[in-house]
Amino acid sequence: MEQPPAPPRRAATPPPTALSWRSRKTADTTMPAPDYLRKVLNARVYDVARESELDFAPNLSARLGNRIYFKREDNQPVFSFKLRGAYNKMSGLSAEERARGVLAASAGNHAQGVALAAARLRCTAVIVMPTTTPQVKVDAVRAHGGNWVDVVLHGESYSDAYGHALTLQAARGLSFVHPFDDPDVIAGAGTVGMEILRQHQGPIDAIFVPIGGGGLASGVSAYVKAVRPEIKVIGVQTEDSCAMAQSLERGERVELAEVGLFSDGTAVKLVGGETFRVCREYLDEIIRVDTDALCAAIKDVFQDTRSLLEPAGALAVAGAKQYAEREGLRDATLIAINSGANLNFDRMRFVAERAEVGESREAVFAVTIPEARGSFRRFCEIVGERNVTEFNYRIADRRAAHIFVGVQTRSRDEGVALAAAFERTGFATLNLTQDELAKQHVRHMVGGHSPLASDELLYRFEFPERPGALMRFLSSMSPNWNISLFHYRNQGADYSSILVGLQVPADECAAFGTFLEALGYPHWNETDNPVYRLFLADTSADTSADTGADMTPAGAVPSLHQDR
Repeated sequence: MEQPPAPPRRAATPPPTALSWRSRKTADTTMPAPDYLRKVLNARVYDVARESELDFAPNLSARLGNRIYFKREDNQPVFSFKLRGAYNKMSGLSAEERARGVLAASAGNHAQGVALAAARLRCTAVIVMPTTTPQVKVDAVRAHGGNWVDVVLHGESYSDAYGHALTLQAARGLSFVHPFDDPDVIAGAGTVGMEILRQHQGPIDAIFVPIGGGGLASGVSAYVKAVRPEIKVIGVQTEDSCAMAQSLERGERVELAEVGLFSDGTAVKLVGGETFRVCREYLDEIIRVDTDALCAAIKDVFQDTRSLLEPAGALAVAGAKQYAEREGLRDATLIAINSGANLNFDRMRFVAERAEVGESREAVFAVTIPEARGSFRRFCEIVGERNVTEFNYRIADRRAAHIFVGVQTRSRDEGVALAAAFERTGFATLNLTQDELAKQHVRHMVGGHSPLASDELLYRFEFPERPGALMRFLSSMSPNWNISLFHYRNQGADYSSILVGLQVPADECAAFGTFLEALGYPHWNETDNPVYRLFLADTSADTSADTGADMTPAGAVPSLHQDR
């Protein structure tokens, strides 16, 4: 195997581009830091892992005006990079430790890596997984591990599974294989960075790494900065699961109360102590991306490779795209680590639905037009030759009609310009391209106002999809609260979104607040959202809804529960 070049001498002070968290870090003198360069070079991963391809992405590169490469960890035997760290850790255990067996907690990819390593090393493994884990992942763990693996389903989240695993460890004396916060696991993941530098000898401007707990980012950044310190290593997280970004900004580990469920592979509430230390030392930056950007990145990878990544696996691609646009890069070389491809098939519908918005190829509007001759014709003239992706029309009254329309666009600026064109013509317009209520629910249920829905409160809930979850939600509500609207959207087996209209008597608002707190699901008060007011709310006492005059976006809607 060709060895990487010898590491140059590191500068005594951080480079000028380092972010402020480096200047705030304090030396940890309690124990010497691991020598990750040596640990990566000596990591045992290739008994089970393969040197994954570094593939040029011609379509995405042409569109971005930069050279984009994909590091194809989605092509590993377990379809993710996780087996590198798991096997490196387990192969380093003593014969006595392996004879006693190992223990792990995981919601998917790490579990598959531990299972495959256990079968290869002929070592028993107990793997604790949440009961909410999709059956396809549970079956994959059992298939990779065979008779060497005992799968235990416990709790509704990774945190529940992790706590139960620690209890089993204390009772049985098993060796714990942590998914990210272990130097041997970090070193195994760091071999991804070693391969990148060996495979691409030319200049590299930046390497983008997805971050959940931080194991992959720690291993890659520690190795790359030791060998090629001029290369930027940039972490990527989702906006709703950014524990590492918040921790680095705060200068200490931050535990999130809730994490987003779409990118389940990186849904970590608390990063590791060692991964926090290493990322603070070596990462140049962390970029946050939203769900739509992830869906667009999944589509980008598919168009270049015909492979489908899971959301966490596409994080780095989404981050590279956002970074290139933000910096105005041209002719730069950017490498994105495609970390996994354990995508639930049912989720593809949601990904396809949101990809166009994430790529700024679709803009969504609510347009109010007068009920007068020629109005609809003027509307069509503004849309022109653009492709219409969605069109919902509902007469409002004798004076106005509301149109919910999706239009294919070439850029975000084109959507803004189209909204301005509607306004110049005298059509009150809401740009709903970034509105979750519109994208997840209203576009599927435009149906008009109901005079029976007086005093309606509208809330949007999100919760893990599991047997009985919907019935638990419904049965927990007081029989005095009439459900006046209900729309359920399954997001592809892992989590669901529910929109509920409730008629809550004024004297029971305190009880309703208690119900929200006890339920424990992330939720948003959408009662004053303009798209709801336009298409669904009872507006019998609201004259502004007749004319479309009240088009103020809902930005500071109070909630009875702190939004995440």
